[in-house]
Amino acid sequence: MKGYAGKVLIIVQNLPVPFDRRVWLEAQTLRDHGYKVSVISPKSKEFTESYERIDDIAVYRYKMPVNAQGALSYFFEFAYAWLATASLSLKVLFREGFDIIQACNPPDTYFLLARFYKLFGKKFVFDHHDLSPEMFEAKYDKKGGLLHKMLLLLEKWTLKTADIIISTNESYKNVAMSRGGRSEEDIFVVRTGPDLQRLRIMPPENALKRGRKYMVAYLGEMCPQDGVDYLLRSIDHFINKIGRKDVQFTLIGGGPAMEDLEKMSDEMGMSDHVAFTGRIPDEELCRYLSTADVCVDPDPFSEWADHSTMNKILEYMTFAKPIVSFDLTEAKHSAQQAAVYVPPDNTEQFAAEIDKLLDDPLKREEMGRFGRRRVVDHLAWRHTHKALLRAYDKVSEFIVPAEEMPVFTTNELADFSFANIGDKVKMEQYDAENIFDDNSFAETPSFKTNDKSKSGIRFMDFSKKSETIEKVYYVTPSGTFEEIQN
Repeated sequence: MKGYAGKVLIIVQNLPVPFDRRVWLEAQTLRDHGYKVSVISPKSKEFTESYERIDDIAVYRYKMPVNAQGALSYFFEFAYAWLATASLSLKVLFREGFDIIQACNPPDTYFLLARFYKLFGKKFVFDHHDLSPEMFEAKYDKKGGLLHKMLLLLEKWTLKTADIIISTNESYKNVAMSRGGRSEEDIFVVRTGPDLQRLRIMPPENALKRGRKYMVAYLGEMCPQDGVDYLLRSIDHFINKIGRKDVQFTLIGGGPAMEDLEKMSDEMGMSDHVAFTGRIPDEELCRYLSTADVCVDPDPFSEWADHSTMNKILEYMTFAKPIVSFDLTEAKHSAQQAAVYVPPDNTEQFAAEIDKLLDDPLKREEMGRFGRRRVVDHLAWRHTHKALLRAYDKVSEFIVPAEEMPVFTTNELADFSFANIGDKVKMEQYDAENIFDDNSFAETPSFKTNDKSKSGIRFMDFSKKSETIEKVYYVTPSGTFEEIQN
């Protein structure tokens, strides 16, 4: 735990927290480096509480009324979630407080909320999870038109409003520069690296293969754009054309398309070979991925998929699994030699590559070893989180080295007007009785001091008037001082 650094509100609409792994990793990292963190997210059947505090992170949730299936419901979902989030943000402001608001897309609509709070000195960090215009095209198979132009405009306004932009990869960084007109120095690439403490390799469990020799696993959300229907067509070819009956296919995850996909599998007569687990706890996930022989990423080609980093790829690599993927730019950048790449959307060749890998244990081992080493050495969260902290160091103006803090005389300390919001204050030793008449400020909760900090600036503990202790304060938006523990 580092010294107090500030208060952050993170907004995410796409997934509930803590299920959204990227957002939860970010929240935990910021907490561990001195930030007080609050999160607003939707509810789900797994996370139904409107409020809970998890590992000292305040989580506020709202209920989503629909899963958008068309343009009208798409707009309704965004409008409803925006209003629910705006309402909860006021609750967070008064209960928890925040200096920085971080919005994670989709959608690209929370810049409006950020503009409101920027009027009061708040900073806005945009966490660029998805290319919303391209994702809409992939999800609804619609290109161009008024709605696409509106999504581009919302994205542009979001990028321009942000004080700092966090991109998931270099492709998204290029979009922020080209479509948002932002300079490279304002953009930080924070890859969603796996948490090696959470994802642990376990002994394989043959029982999970349901009596078959091999298991092929899919992990991820099941939305229309995620390509699970392509995977099912590949499995059909694998079983009925290639003729293999010795493989169990396990599809892990949930989402709005899951029910239709299960129905599709049943209608193709594959229910005996294909199992849908739904969303499962981390320990169970580790058991399945530790047991799998091959893992797959069936995202078909779209501009969205080609430029997006899929978390499933990195998580497969964490478990040292060989991967079959369609040939997409960011998939290839992440996996490199840990995957074999199939021409986009070719389901028959996808099945053939699974077949080849299952018959080549030495190649599977080599690919898996390469992927695991790449994650451990370069792509794990313990490496990639450093860019997140650099981004927050830049946006948090009050975070400056102690030697750069201004030194104020005792006369200046008698008048708080010298301090600006976000200032760190270096206070020399002085006699508290000469500065605070009747110790009036000693009754302010944020001013009371009870123990010595490990490092900081000399400040008299005026509640005791007998000791000199080490303290640093910063000035809050409300004009009070808040202690920074170092």
